[in-house]
Amino acid sequence: MTVATRILSGFDVAHRIDGSLSGAVVEATPEWAEVHAERLPEVARFLHDDPELDFHYLTSLTGVHRLDHFEVAYHLQSIAKNQLGVLKAKSWNVEEPQLPSVVPVWRGALLQEREAFDLLGIRFQGHPDLRRMFLWEGFPGHPLRKDWLGMPGDRMSGLQGFPGEPGFDNQGRG
Repeated sequence: MTVATRILSGFDVAHRIDGSLSGAVVEATPEWAEVHAERLPEVARFLHDDPELDFHYLTSLTGVHRLDHFEVAYHLQSIAKNQLGVLKAKSWNVEEPQLPSVVPVWRGALLQEREAFDLLGIRFQGHPDLRRMFLWEGFPGHPLRKDWLGMPGDRMSGLQGFPGEPGFDNQGRG
């Protein structure tokens, strides 16, 4: 007999968090629950240890640059309960984005946080070994940032602009 994996809504995850950690939740949608960045370590520990959620496994950690902020999505799984949930946290400092590390809770975040640091420049406070993973030390910038288009020596890394911006044409020229 095959049993489908249960996907918990962001509302369900937020409700569970709010029941034990009042004021930690910023927002919830059907897809995810967002928590205050400074509360992330205690929320992560709660989600891991809560017997109803049992999120012992971090499936993926994904960083996103949204121009005015950075966000990290944590895709969580309970193998024992056969359920999934998504947690988010945001950094509003676009110059030097920072979030607390969740490595003490989910050891699998070790390389995933390093990847987000390397490609987006998000610093994870308390990470035991935060250094570049794919690019070399001294590489100029973080190539998955929306504002990273130029390289030293006036070389372009890709598009000269973004679709939808004034003056952008369909040939990738600004």
